[in-house]
Parts: sequence; structure tokens; C-alpha cells
Amino acid sequence: MSLPARRVVSLVPSLTETVCDLGVAGRLVAVTRFCNTPEEPLRFVPRVGGTKNPDRERIAAFDPDLVLVNGEENRREDIDWLTSRFEVHESMPQNVPDAAAVVKEIGRLLGVEDSAEAVALEIEVEMTRIEVDGLDLPSVRVFYPIWKQPWIAINRATYVHDVLARAGAVNVCADRESRYPVVAQSDLLALRPDVVLLPSEPFAFSREHKKALVEERAFGRDVPIVMVDGKNFCWHGSRSGRGLAAAAELVARYRRSA
Repeated sequence: MSLPARRVVSLVPSLTETVCDLGVAGRLVAVTRFCNTPEEPLRFVPRVGGTKNPDRERIAAFDPDLVLVNGEENRREDIDWLTSRFEVHESMPQNVPDAAAVVKEIGRLLGVEDSAEAVALEIEVEMTRIEVDGLDLPSVRVFYPIWKQPWIAINRATYVHDVLARAGAVNVCADRESRYPVVAQSDLLALRPDVVLLPSEPFAFSREHKKALVEERAFGRDVPIVMVDGKNFCWHGSRSGRGLAAAAELVARYRRSA
């Protein structure tokens, strides 16, 4: 693509946010129904289905010159269909530095390299600051589920793991073979986490879930169970710097008491 993209369809909520943070929200001609952040610039942008079931023909009707997709959030058949017709940028960062690189690439495609460089620099500064601030703090064992019934966690080959590790946490499921290992209810206690983080997405853990785990003593008598904003741990792109900072601030509370 020789010219900066002017008509953009984003099928990835975190990249929709990135386009907005780069100052070119007006180029978004369509997004998914899950793309609601930031709220105001997206209020009147048309929706074209979900991340797993986009309306391909409706996307085509918008005649985009760039479609943003993710190799994990979107289905391969949809990505292939779109790639055969339009310019598609596919990403799947597995760590925070990868996310900074994705921001730069999207900035290049949109012709806003300076804004993208500034965002990437913010991410890199946060990585360095958090690494330095945590040098003398102990690590904390964390269980981070992304689903329930069955319980599904994350191993070391995931973006969430990298955020946790940089924040000073030890992912208790890091060495499981599957990227998203299933954990039996009966095995929760044996994980021996120092803290359990229940994210708001992709599974929307509720206060009722937390209450049940506390009453069941599923992880032991005194293990804290904390509700967290999943966006700070799994949204990659312009949120990566501030998401990492929020994750590190939360984890630090338990590192200092370890």
C-alpha cells in the first residue's frame, strides 16, 4: 500500500483503541460490536458483527483500504477471505515489545509514524521503569484464569503471561504444554498461588464467582482473590504501556507483603 490508509475496518478491539489513540479515529469506517473503547469517538462508527463472526459482505461494502485483524482473536477463514480482497494487517503479539512493534507498523500504514513512535516509546519507558522498580521486590505466584467451566489458564507463550512476568508475577501455569491449559477444579489448591486474579474478559468473572471461591476455599484459607480489568492484561497496542503499569501496580501490593 503506497498511500496512508484512509478507510479502515478494525476487527480487534485493542487495535481499534490504538487507531483512536494515534489520533485518526475518523478513518474507522467499521468496527466490531466489542469495540467500545474509547466510547466517544466510536459512538457512531458502524458495527460489522463480532470478532469471531464478522459480516464479511458488509465489510466489503465499506470498501476498506486496510483491515486490522489478529491471528488469534479472528477466525482464519475470515482473515483469508478478507486478505483475498483487501489490504489486511494481521498481528499476534506474544509479548509487550511485540505490541510496541505492532503500534509502529500500524502507524506506518496510517501515515502517522510520529504518533506511533511516541506511543511505542511510552511502552518502552514503562517496561524499563517497572523492571527497575521491581529489582528488590520478591516475585508473587499468580493464578490468572481466562475462562470457567472448565477453568482455563495461560502458559508462557501468551501475551498475558509476559505482562504478568514483567509485572513481577510468577504464572503458576507457565509450564503447561497448552497455550491455554485446562485446569481441573480439584487441582486449584495444588497450584499454591499467592494471589488469584479474576479478569473482566474474555470471561466476565463476577463478584459471585469470587464469593464462591472464597467460601469454597478453592485456593486455601487466606489466598486473596482480586477482580481486575482484563484489558490491562490482554489488550495489546496503545494500551500496552498503561496496562503494564496498572498490572505492575497491582502485583506490587502483594510483592511487598510477600
